[in-house]
Amino acid sequence: MDKELLSILACPSCKTGVKKRGMFVICVRCRLAFPVMGGVPDMLLDDAWKLEKAEEAGFRHDMKL
Repeated sequence: MDKELLSILACPSCKTGVKKRGMFVICVRCRLAFPVMGGVPDMLLDDAWKLEKAEEAGFRHDMKL
């Protein structure tokens, strides 16, 4: 994922910045992990994983576009 894109992304819930971890963009404050597929982050709250679930999965998923 492009670093410039990451620098302008914000959590849709709390509006704070996010970080890239494996195949996810994460919000530490909300403890949510948003899957990245094909370089595009899915920032929909309905599609977000709980951070604990993403950690257990090693920040990897098998989702496809």
